[in-house]
Amino acid sequence: MRRIDVRLAAGLSVLALVTGCGGQQGGAATDDTASEVTCEVTKETRVGIATGNATGVYYVVGNALAGQLSGTTGGKLTGTAAETGASVQNVEQLVGGQYDVAFSLFDTAVNAVQGKGSFTAPQPVEALARIYDNYTQVVVRNDSGITSVADMRGKRISTGSPKSGTEVIANRLLEAAGLDPAKDIRAQRLDLTKTVEGIKDGSVDGFFWSGGLPTGGLTDLFTTAGDSVKFVDISPLLPKMTALSPAYQAGTIGRDAYRTATDTPTIVVPNVLLVRKNLDANVACAITRTVFDKRDTLAQANPAARGISLETARKTDPVPLHRGAEKALKDLGAN
Repeated sequence: MRRIDVRLAAGLSVLALVTGCGGQQGGAATDDTASEVTCEVTKETRVGIATGNATGVYYVVGNALAGQLSGTTGGKLTGTAAETGASVQNVEQLVGGQYDVAFSLFDTAVNAVQGKGSFTAPQPVEALARIYDNYTQVVVRNDSGITSVADMRGKRISTGSPKSGTEVIANRLLEAAGLDPAKDIRAQRLDLTKTVEGIKDGSVDGFFWSGGLPTGGLTDLFTTAGDSVKFVDISPLLPKMTALSPAYQAGTIGRDAYRTATDTPTIVVPNVLLVRKNLDANVACAITRTVFDKRDTLAQANPAARGISLETARKTDPVPLHRGAEKALKDLGAN
């Protein structure tokens, strides 16, 4: 079982220093010409990066990444990160051309390439790399009477933004606990900001969140209302989750992540960066190289980025690596 203990950092303020968010920002890039990959971007190119909820780690790290692309490519490659509903929506809009790079939970990415789950057909996406892990964070109000996922029957539960990776995991966990997500809970499909507001004002009893440690929205919640909320240990559901996908693994939310009294066992899922299969290979290579060359800078934005490692970068199977990413990872010495 892995454990990550992180201290609250001022790094979230780095968001103000990097490229801002906006609406749909696709248009990079030229299709791949299948020529030799040099990692050199020779003409001015803009990439749109699909992230996630504004108080989540995808958004913070995505903005930090967008802010680093110009400096690593001599100003030729620039990026703009945008708030989105996260994984499932990101894949759909990536394929649709609204964005050029997308953060995604690994289980959603696998479903995309296999045409399963939320996808009715295989999607033409490939990976730049596996990056840090997302921690499934299940939080409830102390007065809710909830001590397990099964106790959520009849309760007001936020399962995350529609078409998010959080929603996928939440529904699977509810089913693993013997509940029907459509009937047995009073589902609130809210983004993280509205979810935290609902927990504070009592209109939401509990919620699911899949994100890196620490997630800004949860830092706010535990800082301002920590006496009224608690984590739920979902580790007993791990065997049923791993039967669905090997992407689900054991992990621990360390007590230092949100200054809680104890560690909390949980379920983790890797994240991957996705691109369209036909993205220009030199653009893909340059982005991948930036992720690893600027890892420490990304970690200043959020400590979760410390989990970006060349040791695990290639572990995306069955999601294939883009050929531009293959070149970058080879040059960087990834295993």
